[in-house]
Amino acid sequence: MSSPFTLALLGGTGLTELADRFETSVSDTPYGAPSSPVRVIQTEPVTLLFLPRHGNPHRLPPHRVNYRANMWALRKAGADAVLAVSAVGGITEAYAPGVLAAPDQLVDYSWGREHTYCDSGDVNLVHVDFSYPYSGPLRKLLLTSAASQEIDLVDGGCIGVFQGPRLESAAEIERSRRDGCDMAGMTSLPEAGLARELGLDYAGIAVVSNWGAGVHGELISEDNIAETLREPMTRVRALVQSLIPALAENHQKP
Repeated sequence: MSSPFTLALLGGTGLTELADRFETSVSDTPYGAPSSPVRVIQTEPVTLLFLPRHGNPHRLPPHRVNYRANMWALRKAGADAVLAVSAVGGITEAYAPGVLAAPDQLVDYSWGREHTYCDSGDVNLVHVDFSYPYSGPLRKLLLTSAASQEIDLVDGGCIGVFQGPRLESAAEIERSRRDGCDMAGMTSLPEAGLARELGLDYAGIAVVSNWGAGVHGELISEDNIAETLREPMTRVRALVQSLIPALAENHQKP
């Protein structure tokens, strides 16, 4: 008899539409409270955990998210892997508004965030290999599931992680393009690094909500971002649904 695989979802409130019944998990951690209690969605044959990264209601700016508590709470709740959904701005032409992408690289432009668990004498110092932030089996299954459902998902792309909450200047976007970034986001770090320290497989779905500042010259509005995200989020939910049987088949624990 195998125990169910547990997938944690990090992202916006739209993902909760995967189920209308859930329980909440105790969310106390050594690093304080996570953004919200972890929601436990009992599905078959995979258990889903959901944590709204910015709180419920949405209130926490990217630099105030307690990333350490969030990742710790998900592991404590039984997560085997984490799928992080995030809105990003497009920088290079393959990443136009409305595109879904499975990123494979990160560049960090943020500062001042609690980005590691190895920051006191009470914790063993570990230098984790972070050459390929999204290199686990979850990302491969995500791409396979997207192809099987004919859901367009760009394979690869580098996210430049900015501090927020303001959007970037045109010069900052141009610098990140020269650095090799394809998208601009605000939350993938320190999430991905913390997941690596905890031994959690971490994959991402980047939802392109707008062109980055200066890429095509137009100004960016929150209303336009919200409108652009509405349809792609239906594809994200369909992709997560298609991922569940693949996880059950490939990753059940003995």
